[in-house]
Amino acid sequence: WPGMYRSLRAEARKGHMLPMAIELDGQFCGQLTVGNIVRGALRSAWIGYWVSKDVNGMGVATAAVALGLDHCFGPVGLHRVEATVRPENAASRAVLSNVGFREEGLLRRYLDVHGAFRDHLLVAMTVEEVPGSVSDRLVRSGRASWA
Repeated sequence: WPGMYRSLRAEARKGHMLPMAIELDGQFCGQLTVGNIVRGALRSAWIGYWVSKDVNGMGVATAAVALGLDHCFGPVGLHRVEATVRPENAASRAVLSNVGFREEGLLRRYLDVHGAFRDHLLVAMTVEEVPGSVSDRLVRSGRASWA
């Protein structure tokens, strides 16, 4: 963990990454990271996340990703955010679909996962596809509520 922490902090200081903790009721339960932030004409990044199994299925990941996207498209000033997900990961695919990502294609043998390069789906969203905020859209559609 100390090495990862130093790496995340160094990239964040350069403006290339936004590592964030996910908390529920004041308890740490996951991580959301916006990485490979590119400025200039592209204004793009990727978003990744994980949550503890104790909160799976409770909408925590969906809420975290929605709030992360609102931050990306708002104060960070990005135009496009991408994510990748393994095709068999139905739960993560649901999170990404629920917040409004659209599928763009299959990346064959994209990432080394457990010693083998695995296929991933590429999904993306641009700021023009978000009327208002992602989190507000989830609440209005009845797919989320804030306590």
